[in-house]
Amino acid sequence: MGIPIKILIVEDEMIIAANISLQLNKLGYKISGIVSRGEDILNSIKKDTPNIILLDIQLKGKLDGIEAAKLVQKEYEIPIIFLTSNTNDTYFNRAKEIEPYAFISKPFKKLDLQHAIELAVNRMMSEDKLIEKNGETNNSPIILSDRIFIRCNEKMIKISINDIYYIEADRNYCRIFSKNKEYLIVITLKDFDEKLPNEYFLRIHRSYIVNLFHIDEVAGSHVVISKKAIPLSKSLKTDLLNRLQTI
Repeated sequence: MGIPIKILIVEDEMIIAANISLQLNKLGYKISGIVSRGEDILNSIKKDTPNIILLDIQLKGKLDGIEAAKLVQKEYEIPIIFLTSNTNDTYFNRAKEIEPYAFISKPFKKLDLQHAIELAVNRMMSEDKLIEKNGETNNSPIILSDRIFIRCNEKMIKISINDIYYIEADRNYCRIFSKNKEYLIVITLKDFDEKLPNEYFLRIHRSYIVNLFHIDEVAGSHVVISKKAIPLSKSLKTDLLNRLQTI
């Protein structure tokens, strides 16, 4: 199973927010936070960056949902799905400027919520949209919280982060060893290490980054992942053992 999509709920009616959270958990999504005011949305994102934001248009407080969305878009490229009980043209025309991934009208059914999020996820995974939103060159990997896209034979190939076992340096290249295949990409291990989500990956040697969730054995000078012995630097062993205690 892959790493679940994280969703931030921005809704000032706590009963509605709690119900949305419950429904999303049942659908297999993870809630990164629940916020009731537009003024607090950036702090929540900094604490735990979501993949998608569910945002009520008519928030109480200094910022309505549309103004809060504008703040988000100044700093982040996070898909937004608007929740609304007001369908008048003024709100709709203002909201269109944000280019939301979907609108959900209140009251909504569980299926409405599910379909809107699935459409947003599919759009996120679109190769052209990912390249456009991340501003990457054709050869650079696109790294999201739960997957990466790499250029392979003129196509962008998706690799689930959960499927990556370890990464090995090869001069200015990196070899990704995954559950089903090996990939070679043009990026240094140092640059790759800076981009990867550190909650899953750790550099344990000058030439190796490992996925902590796939370590089968830790020995004196190496770790074992899928029957492969990977060298472990003495100076990094304590850090590794500490990290393993937190997962």
